[in-house]
Amino acid sequence: MSVNQTHIAVLTGDIIGSTQMSPEDLERAFDALSASAEVQADWHGEDLHFTRQRGDGWQVRLARPELALRSALAFRAALRCEGKEFSTFMAVAEGEAGPIPPGIDLNMSSDQVFVESGRHLDSMKSKTESVELSHLDIGGISAAFVLADYISQSWTPAQAAAMLPMLAPGETPSYSAVAKGLGKSRQAVSKALDGAGFEAIWIALSAIDMYEQQR
Repeated sequence: MSVNQTHIAVLTGDIIGSTQMSPEDLERAFDALSASAEVQADWHGEDLHFTRQRGDGWQVRLARPELALRSALAFRAALRCEGKEFSTFMAVAEGEAGPIPPGIDLNMSSDQVFVESGRHLDSMKSKTESVELSHLDIGGISAAFVLADYISQSWTPAQAAAMLPMLAPGETPSYSAVAKGLGKSRQAVSKALDGAGFEAIWIALSAIDMYEQQR
């Protein structure tokens, strides 16, 4: 491994049903994803280099691969806030890669992890299962992704909006703080989080955090 390479995750996505979307809605989708990537730069300690690919595809580079599930769910939540009809496939792979110079998008990246993420996305899309979010790992992380995908596929815009601030690493905000930020009642936020499966997702994310800390 080159001294300049680090272990990262690459998330490759593809907007679902993009050919039936209006140009305005497609731009709304990409704007939501791009804005989420900007927020997540603080999580990962560096730019995610959000890059649009092949019209309805997109890709990001995650400097902290242990946060990949949080990131994927945040992208789903940001997109679902635009409407229940907005969704995207997301395929994650981990591997070694060199740094990305400022101003360079990911279309120029040739490290194997980028190739594997793209291939995993193609494999997902070719299968009949309704999996929209998947990790190339064959262990517990992959299982967590599948179950989190199943739970989050049914998020409503209200549920997604309530979940979004809860997905950031670090101290979880109070329901009251989330309610104030959304201009909703605490009761409404509590109901939305219950419906979104927040407790189960929080336990899974906390378990991943603890596992990574002990590695």
